[in-house]
Amino acid sequence: MVKKLKLTHTLTHSLTHSFTHSLTHSFTLKVTEHIQKAKGKTLVSFEVLPPLKGGSMQAIFNTLDALMEFKPPFIDVTYHREEFIYKKRPSGYYEKTAIRKRPGTVGICAAIMHRYGVDAVPHLICGGFTVEETENALIDLNFLGINNVLALRGDARQFEDKFIPEPEGHKYALDLVRQIVGMNQGKYLDLNIQNGEPTDFCIGVAGYPEKHFESPNFGTDLHFTKEKIDAGGGYIVTQMFFDNSKYFEYVDACRAAGIEVPIIPGLKPLTKKYQLNSIPRKFFINLPEDFVKEVLKAKDDDAVKQVGIEWCTAQSRELKAAGVPCLHYYTMGDTETVKKIAGAVI
Repeated sequence: MVKKLKLTHTLTHSLTHSFTHSLTHSFTLKVTEHIQKAKGKTLVSFEVLPPLKGGSMQAIFNTLDALMEFKPPFIDVTYHREEFIYKKRPSGYYEKTAIRKRPGTVGICAAIMHRYGVDAVPHLICGGFTVEETENALIDLNFLGINNVLALRGDARQFEDKFIPEPEGHKYALDLVRQIVGMNQGKYLDLNIQNGEPTDFCIGVAGYPEKHFESPNFGTDLHFTKEKIDAGGGYIVTQMFFDNSKYFEYVDACRAAGIEVPIIPGLKPLTKKYQLNSIPRKFFINLPEDFVKEVLKAKDDDAVKQVGIEWCTAQSRELKAAGVPCLHYYTMGDTETVKKIAGAVI
């Protein structure tokens, strides 16, 4: 019995050491280091959604198994804030309850890194989290050797017309960036912690080639983006766009404003005709007239998808020819479409 226990302990220790070693030594680089290492070559990365609560990791594995042939150095794992539901109580009153439909981002990132040997970039949002919960999540990520994060404010809850932060939570992405930078300097919320162990996170932030819809104008939005970079942001990932000139103009404006970090274009193919209305309404972006005309001529959604693939492929080729640091594709669970585009470009 003693020998069996000793053997089990030895095996567990060996597996744990092997997993930890693989996470912390074999491939973990910062996004900015991946870009520097590429020496001007355009990389490709993908963004995946966590499975719905009750789902399994197999959905993400199926997506990434089909995309790993393009050798992405990092994978983003997005996150959506909690939503509210109303449960009827025996008294007849309704109880407002918060639920997280897609939990598990930290675990998903660890699983991706362990399975594929690529870095994972979890999205951290302000909405729905206190500063202490954020700190604890960052500690977990640090323990797992995950040293890349994308710092976002996040969207308003469904059916709310404006963003409402959690009590004792951050109101702006800038505040989140500052908290992460503080931890990189060994500063924790508990002021009794002296000489705290510094983390080493590479911090990405969002950029908006057509401005954030809440900003009164482009210049104001650019000012806020520069604040995030000056506070410690290491690179920018843009919101999707369908007109490359918007991206190039945005990069020029950033450089003129003194923003010198890498600016990664975010791309998403249009695949359904109704998206002609839903994408501009949800993301507050414009669709080029030539593109819209081609989509309207399509007889069905299969034809629309083909137009979307060809348009996004042309976008990708032009961006790659211009020497962008990385092509970042929002997969949204549509592996087949993204694979066709990446296969035609990479």
